[in-house]
Formats: sequence, structure tokens, C-alpha cells
Amino acid sequence: MSNAESYDLIVIGAGQGGGPLAGTVAEEGRDVALLERKHVGGTCVNEGCTPTKTMIASARVAHLARRAEDYGVEVGEVSVDMETVRRRKRDIVESFRAGSRNGIEAKDRLDLIEGDGHFVDASTVEVALNDGGTRRLTADRIVINTGTRPVLPPIDGLDTVDPLTSTSIMELGAVPDHLLVLGGGYIGLEFGQMFRRFGAEVTIIDRGNHILSREDADVAEALQDILREDGIHILNETSMTAVEAADGTITAHLEGDDAPSQIEGDELLVAVGRRPNTDTLNLDAAGVETTDRGHVQVDDRLATSTDGLYAIGDVTGGPAFTHVSYDDYRVLCDHWLYDGDRTTEDRLISYTLFTDPQLGRVGLTEAQARERDLDVTVTQMPMTHVARALEVDETRGLMKAVIDSETNQLLGAAILGIEGGEVMSVLQTAMMGNLPVGRLQSAPFAHPTLAESLNNLFAGLDLGPSEGRPRCDEADSA
Repeated sequence: MSNAESYDLIVIGAGQGGGPLAGTVAEEGRDVALLERKHVGGTCVNEGCTPTKTMIASARVAHLARRAEDYGVEVGEVSVDMETVRRRKRDIVESFRAGSRNGIEAKDRLDLIEGDGHFVDASTVEVALNDGGTRRLTADRIVINTGTRPVLPPIDGLDTVDPLTSTSIMELGAVPDHLLVLGGGYIGLEFGQMFRRFGAEVTIIDRGNHILSREDADVAEALQDILREDGIHILNETSMTAVEAADGTITAHLEGDDAPSQIEGDELLVAVGRRPNTDTLNLDAAGVETTDRGHVQVDDRLATSTDGLYAIGDVTGGPAFTHVSYDDYRVLCDHWLYDGDRTTEDRLISYTLFTDPQLGRVGLTEAQARERDLDVTVTQMPMTHVARALEVDETRGLMKAVIDSETNQLLGAAILGIEGGEVMSVLQTAMMGNLPVGRLQSAPFAHPTLAESLNNLFAGLDLGPSEGRPRCDEADSA
């Protein structure tokens, strides 16, 4: 179109993939337009990883203060000032956001355009600017990085009770007396434990027979036991059929064999999933195909059904993690700038659930391995067998690994324990290097560290003469 401003690349959304992609391409001498309708940094910096983990840190301090007597330390009554917690969270978010923005604005040939964009055709985007007016932009390459937002399910009365989402709950100025949490997934569990430690009564309502439906049942049930030990009420196999509010009280109506017919609280967090931000993009005009749920369909090089159009991050419906979005950026950069062959196929996915203890996960679960008819060996060890965990009195949880019985290669692992994400990363590194578990079985890890416990996790495995431990290594370390 004659009135459209021409660029080499347009990126719609300044998230953890879109921002770095725009900056790198601009550094290579291309003209780039980066569109953002709200805040640079995406969900991670503004509404996800950064603020939630900041608040979780405050909750853990409150938890440890209440446990001080266990360590021989005397403290007074513990209370939580939510205004201070919230201010600390806001300050860190603003710092990270400003850093992202400054990095973008420092790039020559990169224009940050603040507004809401939609497709006019496959190479043209119109932007309704936040400060008024519109601009039309055109490019041979356009990348969609618009992310997702919380889902509010069709429950009778939900729109009348002002439910909290994973974004709005972090702006509460006071601790609720009783927080109801709809959803036993990753988001619901992190916030549920957080607010329990802040001092709220917490009830989690989940439709599954155990929380974390994507995890192995034994791992999920171990975490469920821990949360119940923390005083969190968990209602499994329970549905919320309707909800109403009166005089500051929210009444949720429930269905489930072991559930009460109704339960009351003063706040309700809805954490049942997220939906892609594609409904305002006018993707039909660009010929971009989506799934039934609205995610942009891409191939293993992140190309959509329309030539020149790509999508990265959560909007594609892949694993919704910041590090995956950033790796999507790497795939495109490798392909575009270096004529590489990097793809998303067989990408080793890892993640950490920041409950306390953490759940670090990498690769296949046992259930996934068996669904693929793989011949696997499974080894498991409670955290009570980990010397470092005993020393710091953090013995809740377990370690579990899934191993290919023929090759002795690690297929996946779950580390539910203190710093579970860090221990998991050791195993991820071993998997990336195709290290057989026999090497981990007898590796001289530093003592006393959590990583050292991997010796004992694999100690009982008979790996054969080529991979097994020598006889002088058979005594388990303390």
C-alpha cells in the first residue's frame, strides 16, 4: 500500500522472544518495527515469572520465620505487610521492564511503536496508536509474538463476583481471610501456597483426581501431601457449577463425590488456563491458520501457513515457558541470519514449578515413556535420603528418574525438593550431552551439595560392566 511505512521486519509483541528478535535483526542492519500495546517484556516480566517469584520469595521468608524454632532461633509473632510485598514486587518489575525498554530504544534501526496492531493483508499491519491515530506498516517478514491471557470459564455468576486472575491477585493490598482457588495447575498451586504463607486460609478446587494432571501421579500426589501439610485444603474431582457474592462473601457451588455442596470465601482466584491473544489480530486477512483454541499453527521453523509470516512464544500453543519463547527467537535467528538448520523438533523441554519445595522437570514423565512403549527403568528416592536436605531441614519431596533400559540414557526426571529446579538442570545438562547415567552414578560431585545426591539416586541400578560402578564405589555416601 502506498501509504504504508516499509520495514524489513515487523514484530507484533515485545515479549521474551519478540524483543530480542527485533533487536538482533536491527543490529544486523535491517529496519525493524516492534509493536507493543502495553508493556515491553511480555508476560514474564510484567505478569508472570518476575512478579510471582518475587512474591514467592516474600512468602518463603514468612514460612521460614515461622519455622525459626526448628533451627533453635527465637522470633516473635510473624505478620505480613502486603503493601510492602506489593511495592517490592512493583519495584522489581519496573526495574526489569525499564531495562528491556532501554535496550530496545538503544538500538539503531529499531522503532518501538506503542499500540494495538492487526493485519490488513499478509504483508501489512495497521496500528491503533496508544496516544491516538493510526499507522500502517508493511514488511516481507512479520512475526506474531502476542502471548496469552487468563481464561475465565463459563460458570454461572462468575462475571458478578469480580474474580481474581493471575495478574490481578498480585495487586491485592491485604491478605484474604479465605482464598478460593479454582484450578490445581501450576499457577493455582504457586498462588495457593503463597497466600497460605501470607496467612490466608486456602482451598483449591480441582477437577482431576490429583493436582498437576500432566505430571506422574506419584509425583503430583507427593506435592499434594506437602500442600495439605502446609494447611491447604484440596478438593479433588470437584467442579464449580455456580458462584455468587453477597456482603463481601463469595459462595461457590460445587459438585463432587467427596466435596461439600458449597464453600465460602472472600476472594476467588480463577486459574484454569490461558487463551491466545489472536482474536484482535484479524488473522483471516493474512491467511494465517489457527487451531480450534485460537493458537497460531506453525511448523518446526515457526513458519505459519502464510509465506513470510511466523509466530513465536505462547501464542503458538507450545510449552508456555519464557525459556521456550527465547529459544524460538534463537531458531529464527539461526535460520534467517546464519542459514542454519536449527528447529523446534526434539527440543528438550525443562521447567520448574516454584512451589516450596520446587518441582523441577525435564524430558519425559514415566507415563509418557510407557505410552510410547519404551523399555524403561525407573529409580526413585525420597529427599529424606539427601544429606544436604537433612542438614538444612528441608526433607520434603522425592527424586525420580526415567532411564532407557537399553542405552542407559536418561529420558526424563522429576526433582521435587529443595532447589529442585537447580538439581534438575544438572540432569538436563547430562541429557544434552548424552551422558549415560553410569557417569552420574559415580561422579565425584562436591560434598555436601544437593547435586551429590544424584550418586544415591542412581546407586541401585545394575548398568552392566561397561557402565556400572566399580566394587569399591558401592558404599553409599552419607
